[in-house]
Amino acid sequence: MAEHLSVADRVKLGKQARAAVPRSSHGIVASPDPRPSAVGILEAQAAERVAELVPIRYGRMSASPFAFYRGAAAVMASDLAAAPHSGLQVQLCGDAHVANFGGFASPDRDMVFDINDFDETLPGPFEWDVKRLAASLDIAGRQRNFEEKDRSLTVLGAVNAYRMAMHEFAAMQNLALWYVRLNTEGIDQRWGAEGDKTGRRSFRKEVEHAQKKDRLKALSKLTHLVDGEPRIISNPPLLVPVEELYDHFAADEIERMINAALQSYAATLPCDRRHLLNSYRFVHLARKVVGVGSVGTVAWVALMLGRDDADPFFLQVKEAKASVLEPYLGASEFAQHGQRVVEGQRLMQAASDIFLGWERNLSPEGLTRDFYMRQLWDWKLSTDLETIRPETFKIYAKVCGWTLARAHARSGDRVAIASYLGQGDLFDRAITQYAAHYADLNERDHAELVAAIDSGAVTAQRGI
Repeated sequence: MAEHLSVADRVKLGKQARAAVPRSSHGIVASPDPRPSAVGILEAQAAERVAELVPIRYGRMSASPFAFYRGAAAVMASDLAAAPHSGLQVQLCGDAHVANFGGFASPDRDMVFDINDFDETLPGPFEWDVKRLAASLDIAGRQRNFEEKDRSLTVLGAVNAYRMAMHEFAAMQNLALWYVRLNTEGIDQRWGAEGDKTGRRSFRKEVEHAQKKDRLKALSKLTHLVDGEPRIISNPPLLVPVEELYDHFAADEIERMINAALQSYAATLPCDRRHLLNSYRFVHLARKVVGVGSVGTVAWVALMLGRDDADPFFLQVKEAKASVLEPYLGASEFAQHGQRVVEGQRLMQAASDIFLGWERNLSPEGLTRDFYMRQLWDWKLSTDLETIRPETFKIYAKVCGWTLARAHARSGDRVAIASYLGQGDLFDRAITQYAAHYADLNERDHAELVAAIDSGAVTAQRGI
């Protein structure tokens, strides 16, 4: 059993950590000396990815400094590891940038807001996620040409929301904290008064639109009829049916591998979910290019049908590689990286997809890969960061800060972290300073990638 300290002892731990690593020290951007080339780090990742997809990744990352940042979690991990850290451990998201927060359907069909990407999750010092979020807010604000004052207030508000929420959670009983979650009504109740009528009306429309992005919408957009039965469309290189990728393998051999993979995955689900999964039959499989940082890893979409052809279920199958944090924080306790992602997600999210599971699969070309599974579309609410207004962005940043604190409070010592953060805004201001400095560094890294593309050192496919 874990050691159970008193509240007073946990408060003392936070203050001891504060003495060892002052809150003001977080305002400094530390990097290894010499700092590795950002492109060099990306190229090392590319060596383990699907070669034909890597140029798409570079093309997407070259589009802007914010797009670069989304794909450069490994670059920032190297920088974060160079600085002293608090030693106060939580389950880290590992890639907690602002675009990795959003809404989705809970199992009881409520629209909840949470972190939605856990590919890099690993236990580590809580401030690493805070810094990743804070820097993303400054960088996204620069992309929108927001004034420096607005960007600073946005970051300051997010970190303040994180700190105040951690104090709120530190005072809660354990079970009460575990039941806390944020839905769209909660967002309106907590922060709605800070917005104007236009913003609130826009938010309601976004929610309504998100609730229409479901499995039936996916059926209409991603499939067509072949011999009277739905099949996933071909749209290379973004969506490629399995038979086009492996046309030199016998169809029955591919189907055998897919069925074996589904059986292996089903074993990771609770019995009731396994029963539900078994009520669907596998129909078709296609490789799908997703995101920015994930491009080059293998991602599949499996079409399943239930009662009839109008009862679809799309299973997203994403490759899980070692977390970019592992070189600095140590290997995961889970030998299978799909399980690492799933267990981290379950720990951090207030409500997770009912089909969340994992498996290890031998591909037709003989490569063993780790995967995790979840539904492809089960509502999807995301804020349009390309059009968001400064005042709305400030509110959204607070929502993200609160959400990150709730995720950390579930897995870490919330009392010690709240004690470390303190009642004043010293930590908030230090992280805001850090975010601005790291945004400058990120712009230089983005420029390095663009220069490498222009010189032909790396190949990029833009606009895909």
